[in-house]
Amino acid sequence: MITTDSPRIASETTPLIPVGLSKKAKTPLPKFQIGILMMLHVTEPIASMSIFPYINQLIRELEITGGDDAAVGYYAGIIESLFFVMQSLTVLKWSRLSDRIGRKPVLSIGLLGTCISILCFGLSTTFWSLVVSRCMCGMLNGNIGVLKTMMAELTDSTNMAQGFALIQIFWRVGTFVGPLMGGLLAHPQDSWPGLFAPSFWREYPYFLPCAVAAFFVVLAYFMLFFFLEETLSTKRRPKTTSTTLGVASGDDADNREALAQKSMADIPMRSLLTPTIVIPIANYAMLSILDISFRTLTPLFLSTPMYLGGLDLAPSSIGLWLALLGVVDGLLQALFFAKIVDWIGPKRLFCVAVSCFAPAMLVFPIVSWLVHTRKIVDHAIAFALFGQLVLIVIWGLAFGCIFMFITASAPAKNVLGAINGLGQTSASVARAIGPALATSLFAFSKEHNLLNGNAVFAILIVLAGVLRWLASQLPDEMQIRDE
Repeated sequence: MITTDSPRIASETTPLIPVGLSKKAKTPLPKFQIGILMMLHVTEPIASMSIFPYINQLIRELEITGGDDAAVGYYAGIIESLFFVMQSLTVLKWSRLSDRIGRKPVLSIGLLGTCISILCFGLSTTFWSLVVSRCMCGMLNGNIGVLKTMMAELTDSTNMAQGFALIQIFWRVGTFVGPLMGGLLAHPQDSWPGLFAPSFWREYPYFLPCAVAAFFVVLAYFMLFFFLEETLSTKRRPKTTSTTLGVASGDDADNREALAQKSMADIPMRSLLTPTIVIPIANYAMLSILDISFRTLTPLFLSTPMYLGGLDLAPSSIGLWLALLGVVDGLLQALFFAKIVDWIGPKRLFCVAVSCFAPAMLVFPIVSWLVHTRKIVDHAIAFALFGQLVLIVIWGLAFGCIFMFITASAPAKNVLGAINGLGQTSASVARAIGPALATSLFAFSKEHNLLNGNAVFAILIVLAGVLRWLASQLPDEMQIRDE
């Protein structure tokens, strides 16, 4: 760690300010611009997670598994992973492109890609058409890395915790709306036969939730086009430099920022792979693989027949449960995240949060045992699930912390896009591996009765121990970049 006593040499691997500077008064957030940014952000979980409540039922209806319920997890994991596989291959390129042509053009492409792909998903009637639509969505969507870069450019060291808490809050809003919408709007011809009687809805019973998700994406696109201001200094209109974004104006400042942005194209990625940057990104990757594993195992576990240790719930019930998780998580982020960070610090909060994953995993085999012994879903099972919900809500606080560590690791503003792209690439690779790994291990555990069908949870608990060790390697004091 660099101390304040040693001479500082400016380089691409040196954080911009030392640890231990006195606290400044908090800068007010640019609420209108961040509000628009969060409206764009919320569309991604709505579109991507609206399929979670019904994907297992869709695979059964397409008869992909030939009637083998235990094998549904294999195919569900493949479809859920494909988005992140393609995103991992392209997100860094989109992030670096945004450092050259601006943030808004890249966000526009991502929104259009999401809209087209989710509509194609709703019209898919074969396994391969589902595959193509998910690949298209991931390949054209690099928005999450760009959005985090814009948040870093719109905040400073005094309000960064508030800004990155909002990213998690609106992500959780999306995880509430998406599954709720997917579960309630699937098979509309059964729920509202008078309104959705035509044969179209019987042929495409999952098009309605996809169409509503696409509507949200189109709405976000118009908000971006008409109201969002560019944050890349070389692409901003002069009038927004000081009034909207609150950054230094003047010819000298513009020339310095333009020179810095121009130098971005010449920085080799290898020079950014320093421990200061790699350790937070490694934590983010492991956090992502465990989180997406939980998010994909939960609907699979809830929909699995009781004779295999699941709860055999309908898509609407699964959607309501996932929506409740999103609501509680979002409320905790909104009300307490920034206060807890100020109170105990980002590293301590991160360590506490990631320690909640292992006990949350233990709830699954406990619920399976209760199902086998009681044969019904009763108050004991509900109590166990609510306990798991509390643990996972605390676990969710880890994301805001690690976003702050990744942003603070940037040695200069002209590499923010690249570093957020690196972080999102690692997370996308992890999220690509996670669903396929978790659901395949789930299916394999059930088919071969490994640890009474619970081997998948034991493996994830071991990985949670690895994450806890990685968390201990984060710096005790976060080195915030100076504005």
